[in-house]
Amino acid sequence: MDNEESMDECKMKIDKIAKDKNSCLLGPLSPAERREEAFDIRKDAARFYKNQPLVHHPCNGDEDRYPNKIASYTKAFPHNQLGEVNIQAYNKYLKALETGDPNDFEKIPLGGVVKLVNPQGAYAFELVGPDSHQLVIPAPPAFSSAEIAGEMVELYWQALARDIPFNIYNQDPLTNDAAKELSSLPVFRGPKKNGLVTTGTLFRGNLQGDLTGPYISQFLWKDVPFVSTKIIQRYRTTVPGDDHLTSYDDWLAVQNGSSPPTPNRFDPLPRYIRNGRDLGEWVHRDSSIDGGLIACYILLSFGRQALDPSNPYFNSATQVGFTTFGPPHILDFVTRASRPALEAVWFQKWLVHRSLRPEEFGGRIQNQKSGVDYPINPVVLNSEALAETFNKFGTYLLPQAYAEGAPAHPSYVSGHAALIGAMVTILKAYFNESFVIPDPVVASSDGLSLIPYEGPPLTIGGELNKLASNISIGRSFGGIHYRNDYFDGIMLGESMAIGIMRDYRKTYNEFFKGFSLTKFDGTKITI
Repeated sequence: MDNEESMDECKMKIDKIAKDKNSCLLGPLSPAERREEAFDIRKDAARFYKNQPLVHHPCNGDEDRYPNKIASYTKAFPHNQLGEVNIQAYNKYLKALETGDPNDFEKIPLGGVVKLVNPQGAYAFELVGPDSHQLVIPAPPAFSSAEIAGEMVELYWQALARDIPFNIYNQDPLTNDAAKELSSLPVFRGPKKNGLVTTGTLFRGNLQGDLTGPYISQFLWKDVPFVSTKIIQRYRTTVPGDDHLTSYDDWLAVQNGSSPPTPNRFDPLPRYIRNGRDLGEWVHRDSSIDGGLIACYILLSFGRQALDPSNPYFNSATQVGFTTFGPPHILDFVTRASRPALEAVWFQKWLVHRSLRPEEFGGRIQNQKSGVDYPINPVVLNSEALAETFNKFGTYLLPQAYAEGAPAHPSYVSGHAALIGAMVTILKAYFNESFVIPDPVVASSDGLSLIPYEGPPLTIGGELNKLASNISIGRSFGGIHYRNDYFDGIMLGESMAIGIMRDYRKTYNEFFKGFSLTKFDGTKITI
C-alpha cells in the first residue's frame, strides 16, 4: 500500500511539473487533480445508490393466482381456441426471464411471426441516475378488481369516441353518455369536477394544467422551429371508423403472433390533432423522443425570458449558456432521459408484472359473455360501454386503432408515459413553468386549420404536464394501455429524470443553486 501511495504521489508531481513547464493548460486544477475530482464525483454518485435501502417490488399476484395465466401478458405465444396460452411455452418464457441467459431467450416458443420486444432490455445497467431495479411503483389493479373493470369501461368508451372532435365533446350524445357512466363507477382514477366526470374532464389526465384550456397541449399544435424552417404540425392520420381486431378469428390470430389481418387505412389529408384517433395515430408512429424534442424546440424559440430564473446565465452581464445551460445542454438532457426511463419500464414490464394488454382483457370479456367462467368484475360486464360496443361491432372485443393491436411486450407500465414523464421533468427544470405561452391556438373540428385560443392563460408548466398526459393517454385511445399504465408510468419517468439531474448537479463550474421544478404531484423541489 505504501508503494502504491508513493507511486500516486510521484505521478501527481510529474503532472504538476508538466503543467508548470511544458503545457499550455489553464485552469485551477492540474491534470492529476482533475482526474481525482472526476473520479470522486463518479464514486460519490455510485456510493449514494449503493447505500440506498434494498427495495421490494410489489405485484398484484395474478400470475400465481391463475394457473391458466388469463391475467398475464401472453401475446405472440401459442394459444388454444380460447386465447389461453400454452403453459409449456409460458414456462420456458419464465425460465428465460429467471436465468437471464441469452440462449434461453432463443428457446422461447412463439406462435407466429411476431417477436417479443426486447425482454433483455430489462437487465441493462445505466451509469447515470438510479439503477432501473431501484425504482419502485405500485402494483397494478388485479384482474378481478372493480378498478381495472372501470378502466376497461373507459377504454371501450374511448374506442367508441375516437372520431369525435375534442372541442365538441359537450355537444355529442356519446361523450355525454361516457361521462355519465364513468361518474357512476365505484372506482375511477380519472379527473372529476365536483365529484363527477364531465365532458370537460373526460379522458383527460390527472395533472396540474390538464383541465385548463383545450384537450391537446400547445406543444402538439404550434409550429416547430427546425434549422432554418418551421415544421407545421399537421400529421397523417387514419380514416374515421378504421378499427381492428373486432372479429374473434382476427383477434385470436394476432394473439398467436400472426401479421395484422387488415391494414390501417389513411386519410389523404394531413390534419392537426383534433380527436382521439388522430392522437392515437401520432403516438403510433412517433419515435420515442419526438414529443419532448418538439416541446424543447418550441420552448427555446420563446427566448431567454422563458428559461428558468435559476439558470446561471439568466442575469449574466457577460456570458450566455451553450455547452452548459444552453440549447445543446438542454436538448441533450431531454433526449438523454428517455432511454434510462425506458430501461426502468422494461424491468417492470418483464421482470415484475407481466400484465395482460387491454386487447387480451377484451378477449377474456368476449369468452365470459360466451359462457366461459372468468373472475371479471361486473362493472365492465354490465356496462353501457360494452353494450354499445357489441351493438356496433357484434363482439365484446376491445376495438383497436392499430391494425396489429398492442406491441409484443406487457402492458404495465407504459413506455410512452415513462419516457415523456422523464423528458417533461427535465424541461420543467430548465424552463420557467409560470411563463405564459404566447399566441395559443386550437385546432378546428376538421383538423385542417388552427384558430386563436381564447380562455385562461396557458403556462409552460401546465402545457408540459398536458403534453405528458396527451402522449400517454393517446396510447389508450389506440386501445393498448390502461389509465394506470399512464399515471404510474409518468411517475416512474419523473423519478429517473430527478436521479439523472441529481448526479449531474455536481459537475458544473457555475454558481448554480440547483434544478427547481414542480413534480407531477404538485410538490415543488430543488435538486
